[in-house]
Amino acid sequence: MNEKAMDALLNIQTAEEHNFSHSIHYHRYEATPYLALGELFASFSFPKDARVVDFGCGKGRFLFYLNYYAQVRGTGVEMDERLFRAARRNLERFVKRNPRAANQIRFIHSLAEDYHIQPEENYFYFFNPFSDKIFYKVVNNILLSIERFQREVVLILYYPPDGYIAFLESMTPFYLYKEIPVAEWYGSDANERFLLYRFRNNR
Repeated sequence: MNEKAMDALLNIQTAEEHNFSHSIHYHRYEATPYLALGELFASFSFPKDARVVDFGCGKGRFLFYLNYYAQVRGTGVEMDERLFRAARRNLERFVKRNPRAANQIRFIHSLAEDYHIQPEENYFYFFNPFSDKIFYKVVNNILLSIERFQREVVLILYYPPDGYIAFLESMTPFYLYKEIPVAEWYGSDANERFLLYRFRNNR
């Protein structure tokens, strides 16, 4: 099923335009390909208590897909007002076909580094949404939240930048525990993969 057909199934609009950011720290909008999401779901199951935050959520595709196929609850954080409004419109459309999702998905208009991590949030998704500098701040916010509210936390990176990987593996307690290549594209582009990092609690 192609991008537009999958959008139609979910009753959302995420497949068309690619907006460019005016910030040097926040990257342009690009939705995670549905093909890649299919690979993620084929190799990884979200638990029933999963509470996902998608940083740089754009128009919300990742959260709608998770909710449709696994009833996963989640929050999208988006700094671009136009994309935030588009995500809210998509939520209205999605809920018309999936009423149960009305209280399961929300979108926040905020800079990622200013978002207040909730104690129940335990899965955090990044599709290369911003610079290394912003990523460091967001991960440190997550670590501070873990200090206050001990829990297992997983970071999911798609098309991961080298700077993200180096920081997580050399400067944080997170460790790589799963790699999921997007088989159709991985042979020609080694970045076409998901990396899942889990928090290592040394206490």
